Amino acid sequence: MPHHLNRNESLHGGILAMMLDSAAGFAASLSFGGDPLARVVTVSLTTQFVAAVQAGRVVATGNVAGGGRRITYADAEMRDAAGTLIAKASGVFKRVS
Repeated sequence: MPHHLNRNESLHGGILAMMLDSAAGFAASLSFGGDPLARVVTVSLTTQFVAAVQAGRVVATGNVAGGGRRITYADAEMRDAAGTLIAKASGVFKRVS
């Protein structure tokens, strides 16, 4: 993980945003049903950084907040091994063919 740290020696915000985007995006893909997963693209993603993390495992989880046939709204949060909230995000995802 050292190569993912910023100059303050905490996990870089870009890595956190990428993981939150992926977690919310997978949740959005699942919301459309079907096999394989529906292809989606991120229309917008708003991220809030809550706490810093210097080492250890982090986990991002995504949940669908609503949507329709082509657009889905999904949220994600990142927690460290102790369960502390590190960051959260809300996104809009569009289904593509």
